[in-house]
Amino acid sequence: MKGLTTSRYIVSLVCVAILSGGGVYLWQTAQQNQQTTQPVTETSTEASGMEKIQSLYDQILANYYQEVDEDALIEGALQGMTDALDDPYTTYLNQSDADNLEQSLSGSFEGIGATLSIVEDYPEVAQAPIKNTPAEKSGLRMNDRIVKVDGEDTQGQELSEVVGKIRGEKGTKVTLTIQRGEDTFDVEITRDVIPIETVHGEIAESDETIGRIDITSFGENTAAELKETITELREAGAKSFVLDLRQNPGGLLDQVQIMASMFLENGQTIVKFANNQGVISETKASETLDEGFKVTEPVVVIVDGGSASASEIFAAALQESADIPVVGTETFGKGTVQNVKDLGDNSELKMTVMKWLTPNENWVNDQGVMPDYEEDYPEYAYFPPLPRDHALKAGQSSTAVNNLNQFLKALGYSTSGDTFNDETTAAVQSFQEAHDLKGTGEVDADTAQAIEKEVTAKLKAEDPAYLKALSLLSEQ
Repeated sequence: MKGLTTSRYIVSLVCVAILSGGGVYLWQTAQQNQQTTQPVTETSTEASGMEKIQSLYDQILANYYQEVDEDALIEGALQGMTDALDDPYTTYLNQSDADNLEQSLSGSFEGIGATLSIVEDYPEVAQAPIKNTPAEKSGLRMNDRIVKVDGEDTQGQELSEVVGKIRGEKGTKVTLTIQRGEDTFDVEITRDVIPIETVHGEIAESDETIGRIDITSFGENTAAELKETITELREAGAKSFVLDLRQNPGGLLDQVQIMASMFLENGQTIVKFANNQGVISETKASETLDEGFKVTEPVVVIVDGGSASASEIFAAALQESADIPVVGTETFGKGTVQNVKDLGDNSELKMTVMKWLTPNENWVNDQGVMPDYEEDYPEYAYFPPLPRDHALKAGQSSTAVNNLNQFLKALGYSTSGDTFNDETTAAVQSFQEAHDLKGTGEVDADTAQAIEKEVTAKLKAEDPAYLKALSLLSEQ
């Protein structure tokens, strides 16, 4: 990449859950730091500022009425300096945060193999556990609520806190207290090494000549995974591909550059980088990047509002340089690059240092990449889960009841509005009978889970963006 001496970048949105990474980051080795760092002459203002910081520190240690944790004071000052920049992508990372960032982008981590999200102030298993992992072998299921970790209540805790407690070294044990419907029970799980697979491919059910490829993030091995997946799908008969980047928060820049190069002709622009003075460098497709592995078959890319940074670089590169159609909704819109530097004590500074531009020099920050064909799920696809801590029943009127009626209507029942009326009761009873549930006419946790499962299956089968992508490929 011309003009940049750095060896490693990351492009993504935020550090969340167990597997996702965040930011557009750049790691520099100590040698590179020495090469690029310029001498700094301390001005009187700078000296005065540092003296003021030292004076404040000394005053607190000497005169505060209670004992002060010096390490906590320093950590707070470091965090405060990055917070003062008012940039959500610039932050001081303590040892724990730095470790989480590194693990989220590596090829594996040590844990149990479940992805979590916060629902109604509790962590829940957000999707089916990764196959052949401790979570799957222990019988964890999607929507299981984790109410305790090793006997400690989880209600109200940040997701990162819960994840940190569940993760751990291979061979160690963690006990989760699970709430599933009306049942609460403990599960002891032995942690193991969990491989992070970021690319999943299959032949489309409706057309054996189309390969569907889901790319969930851009980790250390994603480019190799994509190459392997495309090779396997070609052998299975694929003559064209759908690349689904929805809800992909991004990842390593070197990986997205390699991957984009596979779909472009050598010499075509993948991404440009700029500062306040203008473009300072760019990356172009080349055999050096993709090692001669090219995808010349017809391709369609799918994105949505959760597609960020590396996903946006990839989509924009294919859209603008290769005229490959993009389907879905406007992407997240994160167009800055962060530099990640080791501060020497296992902590790191993640700091915005420049912005990236599309091949046509568009800055997507706060705007996103616009699809060529706008297609989105129906509104009910974005409703929150139905409540599990209390039943929905006749006579109630609420947003949750409105969502229930919308779910039932999507499944073919005659329901509407935000009131649990006779139509709702009849629809619930009919649904319960069809799914071997107790026909109470009330929506308890088991019925709520069954309804959501059916809605999810319907959304997957009638996915507007995916169906549009298939249509476009069938026309080529």
